[in-house]
Amino acid sequence: MAFTPPQPPMKWDHSEQNIAELTKQAIEKYGAVLDTVGQLDPRDCNFDSLALAQAKTAFYAQAEPLGFYRNVSASKELCDASTESESLVREFGVESSMRVDVFKSKAAAEKNIKESGQWEKLSSEEQRLVEKMILDGTRAGLALPAEKQEELKILKKELSQVCLESQKNLNEENGHITFTEEELKGVQNVVLSGYTKRTEEGQNVYDVTFKGLDIFPITEHAENPETRKRAQEGYESRSAINTPVLAKALELRRKIASLLGYKTWADYVTEVKMVKSGKGVEDFLNGVEEKLLPIGIKDREKLLAMKKKEHEDKGLPFDNKLYTWDFGYYNTKYVKETLDLDGTLIKEYFPVSVVVPTILEIYQNLLAVRFEEMKDASVWHPEVQVFAVWEKDPKHESGFVGYCYLDLLPRPGKHNQTSVWPILPGYDLPTGKRSYPVSAMVANLATPTSERPALMRHHDVVMFFHEMGHIFHDLLSKTKFARFHGTSVALDFGEAPSQMLENWCWEPRILQQISSHYETKEPLSPELIEKLLKSRYVNVGLFNLQQLFFAKFDLIIHTEQTAEDYTHLWCSLREKISLRSHDKECPAQSAFGHLTGGYDVGYYGYTYSLVFAADMYATVFKADPLDPVRGRLYRDKILCAGSSRDDRYSHDCAQEFLGRPPNSEAFLRELLGTVVLG
Repeated sequence: MAFTPPQPPMKWDHSEQNIAELTKQAIEKYGAVLDTVGQLDPRDCNFDSLALAQAKTAFYAQAEPLGFYRNVSASKELCDASTESESLVREFGVESSMRVDVFKSKAAAEKNIKESGQWEKLSSEEQRLVEKMILDGTRAGLALPAEKQEELKILKKELSQVCLESQKNLNEENGHITFTEEELKGVQNVVLSGYTKRTEEGQNVYDVTFKGLDIFPITEHAENPETRKRAQEGYESRSAINTPVLAKALELRRKIASLLGYKTWADYVTEVKMVKSGKGVEDFLNGVEEKLLPIGIKDREKLLAMKKKEHEDKGLPFDNKLYTWDFGYYNTKYVKETLDLDGTLIKEYFPVSVVVPTILEIYQNLLAVRFEEMKDASVWHPEVQVFAVWEKDPKHESGFVGYCYLDLLPRPGKHNQTSVWPILPGYDLPTGKRSYPVSAMVANLATPTSERPALMRHHDVVMFFHEMGHIFHDLLSKTKFARFHGTSVALDFGEAPSQMLENWCWEPRILQQISSHYETKEPLSPELIEKLLKSRYVNVGLFNLQQLFFAKFDLIIHTEQTAEDYTHLWCSLREKISLRSHDKECPAQSAFGHLTGGYDVGYYGYTYSLVFAADMYATVFKADPLDPVRGRLYRDKILCAGSSRDDRYSHDCAQEFLGRPPNSEAFLRELLGTVVLG
């Protein structure tokens, strides 16, 4: 029996004018609640009088979709209106977080609750809400003298706008680089057919955008090293406009951290994460580097030997350096020669039209849910798919889970990475009913050409599986308050659930299930699957050192007390850690969106989370990754509680899921490419 969702899908029919109007209305409405709370007599403050939790949720429920358009709309006017909306919301967010009158009411409420005996009657999630409200005020600087608070407010507003400017620049990047047909020798014809081809001075040339799907085939397959070099340096310089913007953001963060009494911005950010301090991040990354470096050096020597032979055969000079534009090319060549594995051939088995619905089917069976596509639902672009998500066998409308939006194909002006937006969280309404979550994936998987349908690299398949993990973390979390919903867990655990799910894309029976050659419809053969699995740990040292470099750069720029030449720092640190040389110093850090997109002092979390992800997969799912019983355990122990428990939540949930304390054994095997340390 079919049921109607108890919450209708969202309307995506906003105009530039009503985005501005709705933003203003939302700010005024929430501001009025803050005024009321701020004027309360301290004696009247209690848990019930603090309507802030619901009011803040209602505010962001109205504001978040308005600010989302800037990442996905094909209309520049709508994107600009959305950016302006986000700017106003961020500025208001700083103002509201700095209201001393509201903080005093919160503090009075906590005092009254505890002295009256009401504290023990609150649920653990309600107690956590009170504690977090007080911590928010402390971390916002409300214990500072008035003049310092005003200075802090100005700095925070400026930082918010600088970060917004940086993200806008990244979204609007639309550069390209031009190559002749001869320069692109080695790049497959099917790739060339996707480029803009034109005639210049009597010869055919191709305009190549800096989108990953366009530029990476050149750095991986172009035989001419000068071609690869131009492509790499162009790609690294694509967002040079952000160089002073990032420097300004870092300057502001140093000032804010100092005003708040923290030694560094890293210490401020990590205080509320599992790692707890910048020193904790440093120690963790240094320990990983020590284990990885010998493996990475061996990997580099293998690739340098290939480069030397090829350069000798072609009569090219060889200087015994592995450049940034060499790694992708020789890594691809190494896989092809040692494993007889061609990534272009593998790609033919992963058409988007097959992979996406099959992966959704796997998730539905594993997690006992059902996706129902809503063909006539409102969307922000005709390519977007909308799904109503239900429990597998709902008995009534309470079996509704939420909505999922998939915006998967590239287009100009769209957010250029693969990301998930929790547009609306799930939470309990004051009426006792539920507000259901809405989650969207924005990706750039592939586009069809005149010769082939849209095809995915295996890497893209892994990424899609990963991001769907975030979608389900959003959808299957069930908390009373919105602030604890879904992926709001400590950021250095937040990637673990999705990282664990990447392993499904390396399981033979699942690879057979999700693959279908775009012409023959045959799945990957056992022989191809075996080669693909062997490729997983090829040059794993160099790959993981690159991830480590990103994390260390992120940490260093947020612990240094003075400004640096960040382009020079990026290039020199990359050479030292990731073992890849460069010629010209290019401002690649300016395109590192994590630094201004809410992931500052967060990149280490990708590696930190792997400790939990690897352990959870090896211990629970490896024996049968498609077992719905294990899927239910994962839902109940990892996804359901969001961050509604105490600050040891992530560790404790992992322990309950595993049946023992987490350990790093599986992580080290994965990090080092199946090498087990003695």
